[in-house]
Amino acid sequence: MLQQVNGRSPGFGARGGESLSEDLREFLVGEAPLHQLDDLTKVNPVTLETVLRCLQARYMADTFYTNAGCTLVALNPFKPVPELYTPELMREYHTAPQPQKLKPHIFTVGEQTYRNVKSLSEPINQSIIVSGESGAGKTWTSRCLMKFYAAVAASPTSWESHKVAERIEQRILNSNPVMEAFGNACTLRNNNSSRFGKFIQLQLNRAQQMTGAAVHTYLLEKTRVACQASSERNFHIFYQICKGASKDERLHWHLPEGAAFSWLPNPDRTLEEDCFEVTREAMLHLGIDTPTQNNIFKVRRKPTSPPSGRGDRRLLA
Repeated sequence: MLQQVNGRSPGFGARGGESLSEDLREFLVGEAPLHQLDDLTKVNPVTLETVLRCLQARYMADTFYTNAGCTLVALNPFKPVPELYTPELMREYHTAPQPQKLKPHIFTVGEQTYRNVKSLSEPINQSIIVSGESGAGKTWTSRCLMKFYAAVAASPTSWESHKVAERIEQRILNSNPVMEAFGNACTLRNNNSSRFGKFIQLQLNRAQQMTGAAVHTYLLEKTRVACQASSERNFHIFYQICKGASKDERLHWHLPEGAAFSWLPNPDRTLEEDCFEVTREAMLHLGIDTPTQNNIFKVRRKPTSPPSGRGDRRLLA
């Protein structure tokens, strides 16, 4: 006699598995190309394999954003795609009657959040959570969102207000290279990996114009200053100083030519993030003048005498 377990007969699991396999084969060999599915809720059946196949097909077609219901899935292209973030494209998503009907994009999320604030009679905070593993593109995504809001929320009519908005916009954008210089490092998985968390708050007035911004940082990986894993590096700022300082600055900052520092492994590796001038210019825009910068960049060297008798200079904070 057949028995039922949890209301199902013993043969249900096997038949269900066969049905799922048939649905899976039918979906994967269907007429609709997988790269055209712009929302993972359209995947049927929803399995790990079908979702990954869909994302893979879109990635191979240079389509790096895919909706998953109300969530946006972003894939790191690991190559420059400048046409994906142009000011013209920002305006297209900002002025579209229904931006959600355009192709999935980080600008869709930014615009929808911005409209949520505008449509409410009383201002209510809107939040965007950017999450993912190391190298997923969180830093880049946050940067794109800040550029988008700086563009769409800075359109006052008066000349004076326009200058104020421009100054705020410039400071918002210039906070990125400073935070990345002092808080990002090259790891095994990501050349520009954030070694801290951050909460970025953009402040708007009732006319939805940007009036200010605040950045809160937390969980900075301070241990990286003294200890780095094999093939990884310290924070970018140390390499920027060593590579970008002038002869006089090296003398003033106690950085002798040709000196090796035990806390700066892999100094010969050159990265795009090693540009010292970008960091210094961004600091000026943020109100950090040259004398203050000199105090920040000045380091002390502590000679030690290892058994070999050769001097070893250690970089100290």
